[in-house]
Amino acid sequence: MTTMTIRAVVQPDGKLVLDKLPFATGETVEVQVSTAVADPTEGGRYPLRGLTPYKYDDPFGPARDPDEWECLT
Repeated sequence: MTTMTIRAVVQPDGKLVLDKLPFATGETVEVQVSTAVADPTEGGRYPLRGLTPYKYDDPFGPARDPDEWECLT
């Protein structure tokens, strides 16, 4: 069995065209399709998507009370 890798772009109508394949007419072939881009919903680009949202009450406020800093005394 011969394995080949060919990159092609899906047409706007959803068709995939593969030209100039080195196989004889009528020859049986097996086709596997994979994407070059990871699925963003499965740990790819947006790993927190679908999880419980985080809530920040005061995201720009101080992390600690200013009275608790020793360097200010």
